[in-house]
Amino acid sequence: MAAILTTLSFVPQAVKTIRSKQTNGLSLLMYLTFTVGIGFWLAYGIYLMSWPMIIANIVTLALSLTILGLKLRYG
Repeated sequence: MAAILTTLSFVPQAVKTIRSKQTNGLSLLMYLTFTVGIGFWLAYGIYLMSWPMIIANIVTLALSLTILGLKLRYG
């Protein structure tokens, strides 16, 4: 349940950012740090072979990379 809720929490931000292409209010440092952290959580999930961790972190990483990419492109 925790993985589902934390992963879904990024969907509204990703949708809003994709639609508006507005990234002024987003912190580049925060998204860089967060994305690297999610990458580490994904690696840890793979190490443990924990499929809930792996799936949740793949989805969160994809959303975070999308937002980060838009921040780099439009920010």
